[in-house]
Amino acid sequence: MVSLAPMSGELLRISSDVHAAMVAHALAGVPHEACGLFAGAIGDQGEGPSVDRFYPMRNAAESRTIYQLDGQEQLDVEHTVDEEGAVLVGVMHSHTHTPAYPSPTDVADAACFDPLGTWVFVIVSLERPDPALCAFRILDGDITEVEIEVEDEVEDDSASG
Repeated sequence: MVSLAPMSGELLRISSDVHAAMVAHALAGVPHEACGLFAGAIGDQGEGPSVDRFYPMRNAAESRTIYQLDGQEQLDVEHTVDEEGAVLVGVMHSHTHTPAYPSPTDVADAACFDPLGTWVFVIVSLERPDPALCAFRILDGDITEVEIEVEDEVEDDSASG
């Protein structure tokens, strides 16, 4: 059984550049769903998930209704994230003609690939002329919406000094 829990109070901080890149990747993927991984600097995660980088990926399923990350491409992205001193925060995918809300397939995939509920799932809906971007935690079939705060710039403390 899938249920929607109230908003968790958790906040996903995302840079405006990443937000724009996710929407652009979703639009470029039409007619198929688009997908990718996103990450943030390890030191920026203390107050909740923070995202300052997006890695657009190919939808290996080449489908309008599902997405599938390519295994080798995912390993390559994970390697890059490690080299950059960052941490994966979650996965983004688009819905080409439905709302920005996890489908039963999305919930089943989360149970398989993120059984501990550590990732944030971002969905970009292209159902309406203005794309909508929403974020969720999915654990044991429960869907909890995560508030998104788009920031002009996510601060990178490692760049100072």
